[in-house]
Amino acid sequence: MQGRCIDISDNNVQINGQIRDKEVRVIGEDGEQLGIMSAEEAQRIADEAELDLVKIAPNAVPPVVKIIDYSKYRYEQKRREKEQKKKQKVIEVKEVRLSPNIDTNDLNTKINAARKFLEKGNKIKVNLRFRGRELSRMMQSTHILEDFAEKLSDVAVVDRQPKAEGRSLVLILGPKKS
Repeated sequence: MQGRCIDISDNNVQINGQIRDKEVRVIGEDGEQLGIMSAEEAQRIADEAELDLVKIAPNAVPPVVKIIDYSKYRYEQKRREKEQKKKQKVIEVKEVRLSPNIDTNDLNTKINAARKFLEKGNKIKVNLRFRGRELSRMMQSTHILEDFAEKLSDVAVVDRQPKAEGRSLVLILGPKKS
């Protein structure tokens, strides 16, 4: 009796007839060790149980195979991956652009926008852009970024101090851990 044919194009897992090893360590459907035997004998046991023989540890010596329902195993694997993705928190980096001759009201508006981003758990990249003659006063303008960080110090921590990147100074703020 030949093993069931299942499409496994999404994984590089070997099942049933694809397992060509001489000896394999077999784990039964209940999780008990059945011992070391030939791949043909393990396939015969899997066929009798109307289940699949799946190689779960190909690098072990001898390789470990398990007698399971492969389609159910694959479904549970995909479900586990979905659960892990749900639990991950994606942190976005929001950018706030400033210019060296920004007015205080405009600065306060940018600070309020940054505060909202930080409260949602995002990081903030504060970009102070320089054009033309403003480039000659680049290092004297770091106080703007320092003031920005100071006004947000109740909800943010400085991840990276102001640093020159091309024609701009960049400051990165992260949300404060509570």
